[in-house]
Amino acid sequence: MTGKAQITVPSEPVFLSAVRNFTARMAELHGLEKRSASAVTLAVDEACTNIIKYAYGGSAAKKITIKYTTTARGFQVTIEDDGAKCRTSQLKGRSLLDVRPGGLGVHFIKRAFDVCEIDNRKKNGNRLRLIRYHKKTGRAK
Repeated sequence: MTGKAQITVPSEPVFLSAVRNFTARMAELHGLEKRSASAVTLAVDEACTNIIKYAYGGSAAKKITIKYTTTARGFQVTIEDDGAKCRTSQLKGRSLLDVRPGGLGVHFIKRAFDVCEIDNRKKNGNRLRLIRYHKKTGRAK
C-alpha cells in the first residue's frame, strides 16, 4: 500500500491516546507486523510526549501534526511542532546502565525506526522524520 494520512492534535497529554490509536492503525494498514507496529506506536508516543514537555514547556495551547506516508521503500512518520528548536546535540538517550524511570524515549525511537533525523530547514519549530524500511522480502519489519 502507498499513501498518506495525517492527524493534528492539541499538545495535551490526554490526546496522546488518539495519537497512539491512529499510529497503530496506520502502521497496520501500511503492512507492519504487530510487534513492529507496537514499537512504532510507542516511539511516536514518546516523540509527542517530548514535544509537549520540552518544545512546548507543557503548554496545552499548541498543536502537534503527525504525517504518515508509505512508499515502496518503507513507512515514514513525520512529526511537526511550532515549539522551541531542538538542539540535535542534546538528542541522545541516557545510558541504559543508569536504571531509573524515564529518559528512554530516544532509545525507543531509534530502535523502532531505521532513520531518525531532525529536518533543520523548518524555520519555526521542529520537524522529526522517522523511517522504517521494509525488509527485502517485501514484508515490513
